[in-house]
Amino acid sequence: MVQASEVLKGKTGVIYGDDVYNLFKHAQSEGYAIPAINVTSSSTVVASLEAARDAKSPIILQMSQGGAAYFAGKGVDNKDQSASIQGAIAGAHYIRAIAPAYGIPVVLHTDHCAKKLLPWLDGMLDEDEKFFKANGVPLFSSHMIDLSEESKEENIETTKKYLQRAAPMKQFLEMEIGITGGEEDGVNNEDLDNNSLYTQPEDIFDIYKTLSEVSQYFSIAAGFGNVHGVYKPGNVKLRPELLQKHQQFVKEQVKSKDDKPVFLVFHGGSGSSVDDFRQAISYGVVKVNLDTDMQWAYLSGVRDYVLNKKDYLLTQVGNPDGEDKPNKKFYDPRVWVRSGEITMSQRLKVALDDFYTAGKA
Repeated sequence: MVQASEVLKGKTGVIYGDDVYNLFKHAQSEGYAIPAINVTSSSTVVASLEAARDAKSPIILQMSQGGAAYFAGKGVDNKDQSASIQGAIAGAHYIRAIAPAYGIPVVLHTDHCAKKLLPWLDGMLDEDEKFFKANGVPLFSSHMIDLSEESKEENIETTKKYLQRAAPMKQFLEMEIGITGGEEDGVNNEDLDNNSLYTQPEDIFDIYKTLSEVSQYFSIAAGFGNVHGVYKPGNVKLRPELLQKHQQFVKEQVKSKDDKPVFLVFHGGSGSSVDDFRQAISYGVVKVNLDTDMQWAYLSGVRDYVLNKKDYLLTQVGNPDGEDKPNKKFYDPRVWVRSGEITMSQRLKVALDDFYTAGKA
């Protein structure tokens, strides 16, 4: 088995350009996908990195517009997306600084950017270009533009313009076609007609053809019934076999020898079955988004700690061990926050096994 490190110039820390491309091709050839974890703080960053390090796996860390604003601080005004821009930049610098300590390759990404949020993407690209001029790489490995709620024509044309801006930096751009249902980060698609959740092969080819003329550094989140959040079994009807049809159609149209010419992305992954994940991965999915399950895992650790230590958390002094016993070592944030990190890491390790990512770094 060829390890990812054998095809990457940057073995550890945040990777860019050809390394991201080669990592995704390696994932397709070796039959695995990389979890993309939404991070909102240094705590969720290290929980993710720790799990990836222990499993010897590559990882994708991504910030949403709301998550980036949270990174800046909830008390910062987000007028004109300023908090989201500053928070994303701060988070990126933190991840770039700490990632090498974990000894695995990291893709630094930003999540869904709808049409109304484009000023956020513009601000981050401004910073990418400044950083590229000074360092030869952009600040972020990649961004996502999500115009899936717009017409196909507008979606492709606007995505192309942004890819033209990212291309000189060899920066990846992820786009979405076919809407992901459910609700996430303030975007609510819970009432959609199910037909809009499934992308057609012709749409994938139109995107591939248009974007390939600009750059090879792009991926497509194609809808195959995906839904954000966790729902009762039977309420979500995933059809990962559609992804195979997309790959076959593009291969035939461009006369490629590659069975998986498209880098595909799986959105709305939380709550899906392992079989659905693995089937999608076999059709060329290289990235799987996980947010809801990670939030629940993080909460579980904090919740269980507080419930188990309740009698030590009601007062600063005095507990079952004695009226004069101090409780500082129990309410120190480094203790109960760490409990959330541990359970989040444990849940991510499960995903790294489910997606065959473990051991691939």
